[in-house]
Amino acid sequence: MMKKSLIIAACAFASFTFTSCTPGERGAVTGGLIGAGAGALIGDSTGALIGGAIGAVAGSEISKNRAWRNGRYYH
Repeated sequence: MMKKSLIIAACAFASFTFTSCTPGERGAVTGGLIGAGAGALIGDSTGALIGGAIGAVAGSEISKNRAWRNGRYYH
């Protein structure tokens, strides 16, 4: 019961987190999470920090470029 309500709360939090974000912000969050996870698996805490930073920058730029290409993002 507790586990189910925790999962529902986490899903609700995640859905409200990205509600008012720009495409670049969403990409930065997603890229940072993926990069930090990959850095932690490959190395240690320093690897997670570096991976998160690189992932955030790359994710932001990729998302902004994709949104601009699709005509939904204006600088």
